[in-house]
Amino acid sequence: MSPTDKRPRAYHRAAVTALMAALLAGSATPAVAATGKDRPELRKAIQTFVDAGFLGVQVRVNDERGQWVGTAGQRKLGTSAKPPANGHFWVGSVTKTFHATVALQLAAEGKIGLDAPVAGYLPKLGLDRRITVRMLLQHTSGLFNYTGDLDPDGSWVPGLPATGKEWLDNRFRSYRPEELVRFALSKPARFEPGATWGYSNTNYTLTRLLIEKVTGRSFETELKRRIVGPLGLKGTMVPGNRTQLPAPYAHGYFRYQDAGQWKVADVSRQNLSLLAGAGDMLSTTKDLHTFFSALNSGKLLPAKLLAEMREPHPKSDPLYGNYGLGVFVQNLGPACGTVINHNGSPPSGYAALMYSTPDGSKTLTASLTAGDAAFDFTKYPKLLNDLVKTAFCGSQTGSAQ
Repeated sequence: MSPTDKRPRAYHRAAVTALMAALLAGSATPAVAATGKDRPELRKAIQTFVDAGFLGVQVRVNDERGQWVGTAGQRKLGTSAKPPANGHFWVGSVTKTFHATVALQLAAEGKIGLDAPVAGYLPKLGLDRRITVRMLLQHTSGLFNYTGDLDPDGSWVPGLPATGKEWLDNRFRSYRPEELVRFALSKPARFEPGATWGYSNTNYTLTRLLIEKVTGRSFETELKRRIVGPLGLKGTMVPGNRTQLPAPYAHGYFRYQDAGQWKVADVSRQNLSLLAGAGDMLSTTKDLHTFFSALNSGKLLPAKLLAEMREPHPKSDPLYGNYGLGVFVQNLGPACGTVINHNGSPPSGYAALMYSTPDGSKTLTASLTAGDAAFDFTKYPKLLNDLVKTAFCGSQTGSAQ
């Protein structure tokens, strides 16, 4: 394998590490509140996140046994109240799946060609004409990730403030999508278009601009018209420069060093225009279930395009499964089968989980919030693996594999 082939995987693992660095959580009350038929295995699985240091967890599982909703931990530091069972939260990169769905709907209508040059739709940006719409959705464009990226030699190239105290001090700044893209285009491409795979927020900010150019309407308008309205989603929106989560919501925190001292900031309020199209939406576990079940059951896309969406790129990072067009495809093993997923996190304080069986009949959606103490990043993959396998494999958890 060449250094170029290794680079995307190294980048995505670095991105996951950055995500987990944001999830620095504190102590919490031990009890799990739940509705639906008692599922002790799920109660145990979500409690392990709190025991490991997350401040709060809210989880929703829909399957053949009905709906189960559970919460654990604290809604806010210094209080005993648990997270709301259907609170609003920043969903981070789950935003990408919504954008990919709208783009594929436009492809189904003949308004976008998946293998057409993006430059033909957005000529003023000066994009490499080899970059196609499919490459944006698939993360194979090679475009620099404006929140920071890795060079082929593994060295980190900083981007716009998206981590650490620099992000904290700038977390209310407003960005325009064109500004984000032009910053990315000012940096050398990571690789030739289509040569390999590399996760980049720039791809999905361009996808938003593409959708808006082709439709002549804002993405928010298209989202309401195509997904939010038809599916009756009550808590899903594109906030723009809005920094406040609608009530109810759980608080998320950011633990950082300042002049050698550890400090904690409440980052429930943040301006996610920094991740326009790539991670700026907010939602609820109920809405994510409704959306992802509808998508995977074929209610939002023709069968051919849904199949293309779930065709994994062979060079994509397999940490959460291999990447298709806006979703990961993950094989949980012969006893569990395949799940479709996309998780996400804004720069800090929150993380979102969204999983489904290929037919949409079983889903897991969740929100995690960070608190005030250090978190052992090495524990996260096993925590996540155990929760996913508990939901999709019955009593057979990751620890039993």
